[in-house]
Amino acid sequence: MRERTATPRTGIHVESHDMPMNGVLQEVHSADDVVAGLRTVDYIADTAVGVTVHLASRLGKPILAEGPAGVGKTALAKALSAWTGRRIIRLQCHEGLDESKALYDWDYRRQLLHVQAARFQDDAAPVIDLFDESFLLPRPLLESIRAEDDVILLVDEVDRLDAEAESLLLEVLSEFQVSVPELGTMSATKRPFVLLTSNDSRDLSEALKRRCLYLPLDYPTVERERQIVRSQVSGISEQLADEVARVVQALRGMNLVKNPSISETVDWARSLVLTNVDSMDADIVASGMPILLKHRVDIAAATSRLTDTTLPHA
Repeated sequence: MRERTATPRTGIHVESHDMPMNGVLQEVHSADDVVAGLRTVDYIADTAVGVTVHLASRLGKPILAEGPAGVGKTALAKALSAWTGRRIIRLQCHEGLDESKALYDWDYRRQLLHVQAARFQDDAAPVIDLFDESFLLPRPLLESIRAEDDVILLVDEVDRLDAEAESLLLEVLSEFQVSVPELGTMSATKRPFVLLTSNDSRDLSEALKRRCLYLPLDYPTVERERQIVRSQVSGISEQLADEVARVVQALRGMNLVKNPSISETVDWARSLVLTNVDSMDADIVASGMPILLKHRVDIAAATSRLTDTTLPHA
């Protein structure tokens, strides 16, 4: 058995202009459909979310959801997955991410094993192409392009990428294709539904933003957070859910290092139900600080103002 070097091939190329708009969510016919559908999986969406998801589905455009950490950006992708039944392919962005982690890599260990095995074979053995697709390790971007089922591609915290890594996304978002020098150009036969999230820690390139529909997300209003708590915390009363939402809203107005996230609000509400709390007072709020706040200076600032009118009581 002999190994041979790679030769570029283009036979697997699929012309992108013939590709159907499979980024469409078949369940989505209007913004109201989105809001109602997400509610069935306990994601309380506002009209802006409904409109953006509807338009992204109709236009085949990615969504760029931007806002502070903990406002439900990643949860939106998970909720869309739960509602539509599409699996999520997630690319978690971080500093230093390169194409071997985002696009593809080669299974060097298997390649080496085949090279070593070839030394013990005669010349009549079949020739092995070390850069055959069987040695290819698809990473999230390529995996989403090669997927034969309908998927959601979640590119999480895209603002953590450097400019070079950000440019890796452009080919995918422009043509939904990836060029592998040894194999040719791989193009999607089914477009993924794409959601990018950003914590707004830096400005993204105009080229990337042009390819997306922009969805700014912020912390919910008291009413919406009350609805979120009611939908996700079994057994909580209307009154307690309202008090939880109002206390958290007050905390977010204190100029803290890190505001409580929606998930932390839900965790606190669950802890109150588990400990049979019926209504709020200063001691109960103080006991919830380790769940809601994760910086000592924030806990100290909030605790010192527990009797202030900015923290409502029942």
